[in-house]
Amino acid sequence: MAQAKQARAKHARTAKTPSPRRTGAAGADASKAVRGGIAQLVTPSPELGAIVGMAPLSRAELTTRVWSYIKAHELQDAQDRRQIHADATLKKVLGRDQVSMFEMTKLLNQHVTAARQ
Repeated sequence: MAQAKQARAKHARTAKTPSPRRTGAAGADASKAVRGGIAQLVTPSPELGAIVGMAPLSRAELTTRVWSYIKAHELQDAQDRRQIHADATLKKVLGRDQVSMFEMTKLLNQHVTAARQ
């Protein structure tokens, strides 16, 4: 019993090597890492590029820039902040005068293509 306890204590003290799964994008091959989901690089359409720029960017950064545009131009409804009133530039992307913030992401996805790696 005492030997088993000593063996567990010795095992706990030994240095552990990092798991290859945990190194992921932080490893040496970070530039070659496959990005997916919200981190995936996308290229905006010309209509959306008028708002966020034409350079490839992640979906998260795209959403952040669209929200910055909305807030800078005061396009949120004063009473119901979930509703967005599109100006002429944003209407080209959204296709409607007013959309909810939940619909906006779905409509933005129609104006992006996967960036070439």
